[in-house]
Amino acid sequence: MPGVRGPAASAESVVQGSEPFQVAARRALRDTALRANLGKATSTIRAKRSSAVDEVPDWEDLRDSAAAIKASAMARLPELLVRLEGEVTARGGTVHWARDAAEANEIVVRIARRAGAREVVKVKSMATQEIGLNEALERAGVTAIETDLAELIVQLADDRPSHILVPAIHRGRAEIREIFLEHIPGLDGTTLTDEPHQLATVARRHLRDAFLRARVAVSGANFAVADTGSLVVVESEGNGRMCLTLPETLITVMGIEKVLPTWRDLEVFLQILPRSSTGERMNPYTSIWSGVTPGDGPQECHLILLDNGRTRVLADPEGRSALHCIRCSACLNVCPVYERTGGHAYGSVYPGPIGAILSPQLTGLDGSAPNDSLPFASSLCGACADVCPVRIPIPEQLVRLRAEHVEVQAAARRLPTVEAIAMRAAARTMSDARSFGRAGRAATLARGAVRHGRPVLPLPPPLNRWTASRDLPELPSETFRSWWSRTRGSTDQ
Repeated sequence: MPGVRGPAASAESVVQGSEPFQVAARRALRDTALRANLGKATSTIRAKRSSAVDEVPDWEDLRDSAAAIKASAMARLPELLVRLEGEVTARGGTVHWARDAAEANEIVVRIARRAGAREVVKVKSMATQEIGLNEALERAGVTAIETDLAELIVQLADDRPSHILVPAIHRGRAEIREIFLEHIPGLDGTTLTDEPHQLATVARRHLRDAFLRARVAVSGANFAVADTGSLVVVESEGNGRMCLTLPETLITVMGIEKVLPTWRDLEVFLQILPRSSTGERMNPYTSIWSGVTPGDGPQECHLILLDNGRTRVLADPEGRSALHCIRCSACLNVCPVYERTGGHAYGSVYPGPIGAILSPQLTGLDGSAPNDSLPFASSLCGACADVCPVRIPIPEQLVRLRAEHVEVQAAARRLPTVEAIAMRAAARTMSDARSFGRAGRAATLARGAVRHGRPVLPLPPPLNRWTASRDLPELPSETFRSWWSRTRGSTDQ
């Protein structure tokens, strides 16, 4: 890629936590308030999405078109990025190429300092979360102000986003009220209620001065159109429009996979994104800009094209479909695992099914990051693939990444794991009909060892690592082979 020097560095900033998913998930499952908030929110979004999608008679054709456009764009990505750079530059913008999070953050900090900014206003952006931009700006003495309502809630609470679309999905209205009372000056606790309209009004007043005094804004981009050098941000609150038009300097951090070839292609995505994400027919605010317009809007526009592990994903023909993601979050809202554990359990900026395949590929499956275990954070029910508007085969990728994870771990060990030994023993048993029959009959003798999904006697390590987070099935009194022999005649066992 032009300007991307050397191999893509590992995307360490994608990782938010340090503990494996299994540990964080067990803790989340014990949080009844969290599960209630998640269940209510995801079920509401699912219902809205279903209603909006059912209105479109050619929805499946739109999905096919979106998948084909993304596949074509990834195949031509270097060419499209060069075209995008040329068009943005021709229209008065400046393009920067960032190999990793450190380079991207350094570019933003340099531009902000040159503009004399002590604070910047931000449009909601997964890319800036991925690179840890807010923290980098803070270290440089620049305050980042999140202007999306949910992002503002998370920022004020010194929390982390839990959802791609609704970062504060894990917070209830009463919690949000308490956060505002604690962190926004001048509020009266006796009159402020947890009514949504009142909370939104408080946030709007709190942000108004920030919009008016800001000299620099930072945004992401939902899409970029190579043919015209246009950048696109879609949002529902109007805060993005304020950030994109009022400041003198606008900095956009965009993953290189967001580029589309033509305006006609953008038409497809502006139909499927709002219905898949918020269940709306169209986005309330769709902002599109191409470089600089003299006397109107920001007079200095910068586009940072972020790699941060993406070229490594692109180089894998089987894994690159993860880059097709348009961050609609539909897969999160239907995932039974996400609904019960929330986004924090994933330890990554990108939670849910898409995060389980994207994050490990961005950071690498080298055995050193918590992201390594994310492909196992799924029941493989396939609901995510059913709703994905760009038809990413998430279950297939999960299975492939699980196999790769096991291979990497096996290569790092000289001695086989207990699990590997058990699987080999099971394989030998199952490959011989008589051995398998004897094992089945023996298992029926242990019926009393399991009650209500738990072993009667605690299993010793390392077997207890399996039973600590899984229910065991009740053992039948008779094997299938015995039943078949008794009811259908004799058979070899």
